[in-house]
Amino acid sequence: MIGIVDYGMGNLYSVSKALERMGVDYVITDDQRLLKQAKGLILPGVGAFKDAMAILNDSGLTTFLKDCAQQRKPLLGICLGMQLLFDESEENGLTEGLGLIKGRVVRFPQNDAYKIPHMGWNKLHVSQPSSLLEGVKNGYVYFVHSYYVQAGKQSDVIASSEYAVDVPAVVGKGNVFGTQFHPEKSSDTGLRILENFVALVEGKVLSS
Repeated sequence: MIGIVDYGMGNLYSVSKALERMGVDYVITDDQRLLKQAKGLILPGVGAFKDAMAILNDSGLTTFLKDCAQQRKPLLGICLGMQLLFDESEENGLTEGLGLIKGRVVRFPQNDAYKIPHMGWNKLHVSQPSSLLEGVKNGYVYFVHSYYVQAGKQSDVIASSEYAVDVPAVVGKGNVFGTQFHPEKSSDTGLRILENFVALVEGKVLSS
């Protein structure tokens, strides 16, 4: 079973519908007892980093998610959920994140040639092998974001995309993964990534 973390700021419907189409058992909840029973977790997210961390901190989910990561439970952050995996964000003032992957979330630089937010389909450039991207060959995926991650270690960046700057699009460190784009809205490429995450959860095959 996959646990979708419900903290009030995630696109729960589209993620859950994607899992339904794949025939995957899941639960949407903020109940840590139920999430603890799940073999893997998905942390979705839409909105502001500071607001999301305030909710996670107040609910105790920050400590819970850190404990799950330490216990090697597979975790996939999506969009804002990916950004929350990092050390900090400069959005609306510097805010501490989950600190599961080294790096900082920053706003896109001002550039008249590029609209903010970045919204639309962009090509993935896979930079290193990962079980999360098994069978994925530089497909197109769907982004909606005004901030992007500056990863502390390039080795944590599995794939990138280009939009004014080089944007880490898929990240991973051990059992913790993130996609800046929405895989549940990214057609066959995105569904393959979700299928790979489910296979990883079921098979306990983790990337380094």
